[in-house]
Amino acid sequence: MVTLGADWQLSSWEADDIAEVSGYHAKKRALDVALASLAALALSPIAAMVAVAVRLDSRGPILYAQERVGIDRRRANGPTPIRGNRRKRQGFGKPFTIYKFRSMVADAEKLTGAVWAKERDPRATRVGAFLRRSHLDEIPQLINVLRGDMSMIGPRPERPQLFGNLVAQIPQYALRCRTLPGITGIAQIKNGYDDSLQSAARKVQYDLYYIRRASPVLDLKILMSTAMIFVRGKQHE
Repeated sequence: MVTLGADWQLSSWEADDIAEVSGYHAKKRALDVALASLAALALSPIAAMVAVAVRLDSRGPILYAQERVGIDRRRANGPTPIRGNRRKRQGFGKPFTIYKFRSMVADAEKLTGAVWAKERDPRATRVGAFLRRSHLDEIPQLINVLRGDMSMIGPRPERPQLFGNLVAQIPQYALRCRTLPGITGIAQIKNGYDDSLQSAARKVQYDLYYIRRASPVLDLKILMSTAMIFVRGKQHE
């Protein structure tokens, strides 16, 4: 079991105060819709070219759909406590379908089951390897933002098949579900691909920091850092 340091501890009650009561978390939706709409419009010509390239490069669908764990909006039954509607028991988020341009061969996990992707994954197609380096495979997730499944900025959503084991090993992992998952975030910028329990624990540290400190200024810094990653082609999950 991995335990986070004292500076990163965040109880479920504290997470409820931030993720369910915080004015900024509640107001992010309008910003998400505006940014996702502008990005979708600006990137539509590139998305069309990527779709053609994926289709011509390898057998399989253009878009890759995968189930991920989203925000945990369940609330406790009964009277609302003084400082908000809280629960004493941690829960997992509601599953949703995430969309990407397909970057791997068809049925990439048929023999292995759900596993973490690697930075230089041998299952990636020729076009897919470029898409992963450039992050162009993430463009369809703007659909998820517009649908309300995701935010532009937040914790990266994990697959249900891996989520339960991670919670068992990292008790604070479930608290990442107290806010909408995001396309980008501090953990995506700083941590890179998850390839071990230790890297997943580092991701939790960054995600809980964001849940505590989310603000327009912090989001602006994350967006600027993300733009630099697109330019440099640094990989993250």
